[in-house]
Amino acid sequence: MAYDYQAVHALDGTIGAISERRANHLAVHRATAIAMVLAAPGWAAEAAGILVSDGEFEARFSGPGEWLVLSEVHAPETLVAELAVRLGDFAHIVDQSHGRVMLTLCGPDAARILANGIALDLHADAFPVGRAANVLCNHLSVNLARTGETRFDLVVMRSFAEALVGDLKVMARSFDLSVDFATR
Repeated sequence: MAYDYQAVHALDGTIGAISERRANHLAVHRATAIAMVLAAPGWAAEAAGILVSDGEFEARFSGPGEWLVLSEVHAPETLVAELAVRLGDFAHIVDQSHGRVMLTLCGPDAARILANGIALDLHADAFPVGRAANVLCNHLSVNLARTGETRFDLVVMRSFAEALVGDLKVMARSFDLSVDFATR
């Protein structure tokens, strides 16, 4: 017997369309290609040099010799293939596109909202644009990156995406927050 499977986003049916975007906004990305890159032993510096962001993808620190690579340009298969060509034997690449979800929190109160559940100094001097770290947001492990003065990306395991959105809504209770799927 053949089965016809359809790809469904982890948050389909849990967040609805909004009538207007507010000053603070949480955008859920539908089609981000995500790969985990693990440097081969002794080749972390070479892999890091190759993973310089170039507009096609963005590499974010995930741990010593580990990076999350995200792309809105590539499909998951082409991202992995492109990284394999560039990195060769310097690193191992694992597609994480269907196992992780990316969210973007932006607005004038984004850092204050995150400070309600993340034990990390989010001041621009301590956590500047381009910095990424693995952190706990309440009880959930996320990769947090500052991508603008008032913009943060959070990458979370797919099975925890709904809980993270719920936590962020609670963390933003005293702020004006809207939640919707990203349009880009």
